[in-house]
Amino acid sequence: MIIVRKNVLSFNDTTYTCAIGKNGLTSRKKEGDGCTPLGKYSLGTIYFRKDKVVLPKMNLPKMVIDKNTGWCDDINSYEYNKAITFPFEHSAERFFRNDDIYDIICIIKYNSNPVIKGKGSAIFIHVARDDYSGTEGCIALCKEDLITILTQVSLQTKINIIN
Repeated sequence: MIIVRKNVLSFNDTTYTCAIGKNGLTSRKKEGDGCTPLGKYSLGTIYFRKDKVVLPKMNLPKMVIDKNTGWCDDINSYEYNKAITFPFEHSAERFFRNDDIYDIICIIKYNSNPVIKGKGSAIFIHVARDDYSGTEGCIALCKEDLITILTQVSLQTKINIIN
């Protein structure tokens, strides 16, 4: 079990500094609120930039990020809170970025079964900025810590985000 409490992530008797949503934690997550959702969730696919990262063996499914990889955050789309491919007619986050924060992304299965429009989308574990500044709702770790953790998790691993 991964535990996230404020800016500390604990896993396998080790603690790591992490970033959370710039507006804190919430039990009432809404699209665009800048908050990280409280609760216990499963992990999903790992997306990564093959041109920037070499990943060791991992137990979660992996997908290579290319220039057309993204995630829909538009409540008006049937693809809301799902992976998409650009070109895309609705609002969506691009995974292929000039900064490094999306070099590795692990999907947190928040608001995924069923997807409820407006309850929040695109909640990931990804690479932190150097200053660990707040995210739009994701959890972020330094690249080395993220790789260390992702080599030890499986589809059975849960992440518990608590106050």
